[in-house]
Amino acid sequence: MSKNIQIKLLTKDGVLPKKQHALDIGYDIYSSENVDLLPKKVTLVSTSIAIALPSGVGGFVLPRSGLATKHQITLINSPGLIDPGYTGELLIPLINHSDEKYAIAKHDRVAQLVLLNVENRDFEIVESLTKSERSSDGFGSTG
Repeated sequence: MSKNIQIKLLTKDGVLPKKQHALDIGYDIYSSENVDLLPKKVTLVSTSIAIALPSGVGGFVLPRSGLATKHQITLINSPGLIDPGYTGELLIPLINHSDEKYAIAKHDRVAQLVLLNVENRDFEIVESLTKSERSSDGFGSTG
């Protein structure tokens, strides 16, 4: 069985996701259009790619740290989840938190795709849960 992910370039402007460095986990996703991100607004950015994930593989679309820290641009639904079975175009919903318009150029990197192998499980109702070192200590409880 092939470990390759099927991808379709929907237009000549679609770019195959790729890693910048061999040890990277995220694959950069590229804009297929020139688009202005208006201040305080959400804009769907076209990628002109569609993928077919195999059963048991989830695709997580994450923001790029450079866009977020330098320009206050991130994903409105971070992380975005691509389920197996969705084969439509990957659209990237970016929000510009700054007070300035920001121009995205065709083929700019706009997000990252991380693939995660998952094992589907059933839920079982029980009277009590197995004790752990942390148990019910909440967020921030480890210092």
